[in-house]
Amino acid sequence: MMSIRARNREICADCSAPDPRWASINRGVLICDECCSIHRGLGRHSSQVRHLTQTPWPSSQLQMVKSLYNNGANSIWEHSLLDPSSIMSGKRKANPQDRVHPNKTDFIKAKYQMLAFVHRMPCREDDSVTAKDLSKQLHSSVRTGNLETCLRLLSLGAQANFFHPEKGNTPLHVAAKAGQLLQAELLTVYGADPGAPDSSGKTPVDYARQAGHQELADRLVEIQFELTDRLAFYLCGRKPDHKNGQHFIIPQIADSSLDLSELAKAAKKKLQSLSNHQFEELAMDVYDEVDRRETDAVWLATQNHSTLVTDTTVVPFLPVNPEYSSTRNQGRQKLARFNAHEFATLVVDILTDAKRRQQGNSPDNFKDNVELILKDIGNRGSESPEVDQPDYDSVASDEDTEQEPTSGKDERTKSSESSDLSDSPITVQEFMEVKSALTASEAKIQQLLKVNCHLGEELRLMQSKLNSLQNENSTLKWQTPNSLARPQDLPHRAPPRGCRAMSMYETGSGLRQYHPRGETVCPDTTLTLQPLPSNIGKGPSVTAFSSLPTFPSTLSWSWDEITQRGSTLDAQSGMPESDYDNALNHVEMDESGSMQSNFSRTSGWLGDGTVPQSENLSEGECDSSLPCTEDVISKTELITKNIQELLRAAQENKHESFVLCSERILVAVTEMATLFPKRPSSETVRGSLRLLTSSASRLQGECQKATPHDSQQVIQCAYDIAKAAKQLVTVTTKDNCLGSKVFAPIKADINGNITKIKAVYDSDPVKYETLQQILLIEKSTYGSEWPKVGATLALMWLKRGLRFIQILLQSLADGERDEQNPNHIRINITKAYDQALKSYHSWIVQKVFKAALFAAPCRSDFLKALSKDQEVAEEDCLSKIRQFLINFTATVDAIYEMYSIMNAELDYLV
Repeated sequence: MMSIRARNREICADCSAPDPRWASINRGVLICDECCSIHRGLGRHSSQVRHLTQTPWPSSQLQMVKSLYNNGANSIWEHSLLDPSSIMSGKRKANPQDRVHPNKTDFIKAKYQMLAFVHRMPCREDDSVTAKDLSKQLHSSVRTGNLETCLRLLSLGAQANFFHPEKGNTPLHVAAKAGQLLQAELLTVYGADPGAPDSSGKTPVDYARQAGHQELADRLVEIQFELTDRLAFYLCGRKPDHKNGQHFIIPQIADSSLDLSELAKAAKKKLQSLSNHQFEELAMDVYDEVDRRETDAVWLATQNHSTLVTDTTVVPFLPVNPEYSSTRNQGRQKLARFNAHEFATLVVDILTDAKRRQQGNSPDNFKDNVELILKDIGNRGSESPEVDQPDYDSVASDEDTEQEPTSGKDERTKSSESSDLSDSPITVQEFMEVKSALTASEAKIQQLLKVNCHLGEELRLMQSKLNSLQNENSTLKWQTPNSLARPQDLPHRAPPRGCRAMSMYETGSGLRQYHPRGETVCPDTTLTLQPLPSNIGKGPSVTAFSSLPTFPSTLSWSWDEITQRGSTLDAQSGMPESDYDNALNHVEMDESGSMQSNFSRTSGWLGDGTVPQSENLSEGECDSSLPCTEDVISKTELITKNIQELLRAAQENKHESFVLCSERILVAVTEMATLFPKRPSSETVRGSLRLLTSSASRLQGECQKATPHDSQQVIQCAYDIAKAAKQLVTVTTKDNCLGSKVFAPIKADINGNITKIKAVYDSDPVKYETLQQILLIEKSTYGSEWPKVGATLALMWLKRGLRFIQILLQSLADGERDEQNPNHIRINITKAYDQALKSYHSWIVQKVFKAALFAAPCRSDFLKALSKDQEVAEEDCLSKIRQFLINFTATVDAIYEMYSIMNAELDYLV
């Protein structure tokens, strides 16, 4: 009865809700379900949550948590809120009626992540002196039973593993000798090492046994093996019997489930070849993943499928730990992608290798491991710089800095003798010789990598010159008399005119768009498969996808740079954007008097730009007299930047800045025009240059006479300049080998959506580190408007475009063909459209798509384009596509799953 009454008096430490069912072990507080959902998203480095009744507890650890809770541990984390002056400052504690997002979320993050309400010590010149003083106080306090005092010192920065220079031991030695079981529990939660020796070589376990505290000694042994015990319990529900000398349980996987592939064997050897420090980091990351999966299981079992389960409480992967490198954080999050069998295999391998390292046995085949290391280092020369680092970066720990005496090298040598090489035919001297050889080899390889990088740059320049010569040679061949009557040189019929390519999700808000008469659309560049660039993994798009699998290094989707620049130019020019939000417009006369239909907002399938009535060059052929694509892009960026400044001035009614902006644009346009020959052979180039220069001159005049209330002509001129610049970028690219209008809107939409998501990320990279964080924050920010706004809507349309690509490639890889027209890919494109996009499009857009299908490239041309115009066998290209699809499909599936869980999917028609 007493326990029931005490239980009824318990309230949540964060919002005061009654009957909390969860505990935060390292904070010493009890919390309710709603607050627990936020704690789980903070990560174990901030809050280690555990259910009070549905999770097995060590009795002393549960006693420690309840003792802290009953003795007011919460006042440590809310110290400043207890000050009457905090009421005047507007600070207040959350209450049960507050919304989970943003009210409770913001409060809990401020309380535990930012430690905004913890008592601050007076400023000192040297923070290390303050931490040392606090650690000495902790050293003295643990001999007593005052848990709350020790927790307060730890919250202020005291080190649980502090090695007292005068007394030659750590706080855990003192607590063990004094028989303070609960103090030992608290210290180990904060990282104290039960196996750390003091100056006499004795561990806390030794002191506890000598003092007759057998229960404490046994508990310290359990804590020493907590990681492997937790992993074994996760797999088989049993823990070793440490009292009887059994310290490891290695669950056996059925022979039918064993992965005996060469890849699995190589992975196991690589695991064995990790240094102890790297292996410890990997084991800790797997431990955290086990904790996440077990907590998820308990969470789902205790919520009775309430709204909490499907709201914003899902933790699909380990939260980011700011103390770890981005590489390690990405590796930790990818553990969530392991299925049950894969993860169990990894856990068993870690348990096996942990036992081997603990007992001092050498790997099964030490020679093979050394060869594997040498081979791995040798392979680094052909890989990107990111691969040059281990999968899990080294992270310095507090105890490393405190316990690195001069004898550390000798201890490591002894450890190598007794731990890694005992009972092995390999002597320490041989091992050190191999290690020295590896170090020298790695240094040599680093030098070779630099030389290789330099040679690679020269090779790329030579390749560029070779391509230019080949194009020029090809052009000369086509200029023979026999080629004058080629069918492709006949005048092309201009397609219907349309506006610029729109994004998939905006509804047309923004400045009004104007179109010059007599202009028709030009096919946009198409998507290509190309080698993964070295900067992949560093940009925000990957950071935002840090939880998802990365693409294979041999093949990756990448929109060609020209298309990216073009879409960015459009997106940044201030013109309105919309998806396939279509309405039939009126029929109008062009300058020549011919009739043209204008679908004013069907640009998602029609692209933009102009297509001349005839071309001197055949479709897909490059003019060698044109300037370098990179130079054109550079000048286009300068023009775009100046146009942005002009449009920003127009939006802010700063008309006095118009003239200066127009002069800068004119200078940039002139510089770009000088890149091209005076008489380009392509009519497209001539027309684009005329539009570019004339619009720039007209812009300068319009800016001089523009009134504060009429800037439409200024905006129109700026748009014409941006459009002409994009056309010049398009025609100068060497990679525009597909030239199909059917892909243009999808490409433009994907690039536009990526730009919008990147803009949100760039506004606060720390705050918006993952896609899930972006969606969660936007949900709390926009309220009822979510998910119809912001990056959430952009990502929704982006994933649909990516799904279109995935289905198209999968269909090609599966060998699906039109039996009557085996070299056509219309059947593949139609399948991808029907499954990915059709259900979101109105009948008008669907009709436009069917018409665009006639512009689809041939299968052979498409596959050749994916191979960057290299002569690659079809089966080799399809093999690379299949390899690419493994991670690409998993990535798209993960985004779809996230939207399903968060109930963020919209199904309106456009």
